[in-house]
Amino acid sequence: QVQLVESGGGLVQAGGSLRVSCAASGRTFSAYTMAWFRQAPGKEREFVAQVSWIGSGTYYADSVKGRFTISRDNAKNTLYLQMNSLKPEDTAVYYCAAKYKATIGVIRAPASYDYWGQGTQVTVSS
Repeated sequence: QVQLVESGGGLVQAGGSLRVSCAASGRTFSAYTMAWFRQAPGKEREFVAQVSWIGSGTYYADSVKGRFTISRDNAKNTLYLQMNSLKPEDTAVYYCAAKYKATIGVIRAPASYDYWGQGTQVTVSS
């Protein structure tokens, strides 16, 4: 089992940058494929980015490609999401998620992930 705690959310103006973090505790962090999802009010939770546990391959939603960067530091048991050129439509609660020894490839379905954090609010003002 792994526990996930997000931090770093806040209010930022459009065009600005923000980095959110996800601290993991419990079983071996390096054995988990990690992902970021987000959920805006009245909308379904959507995939944002993923970093695999093998080879650290990364995947992004088209809406954030080129603006967001997902990374992990296995020595610190921490997942990051660097968000640049933020837009008002990026406003949402951002969640990190973990899947133990996932198969290779992108995993976009929230139900496929085993563990979730409590979320951190990101608000982008216009």
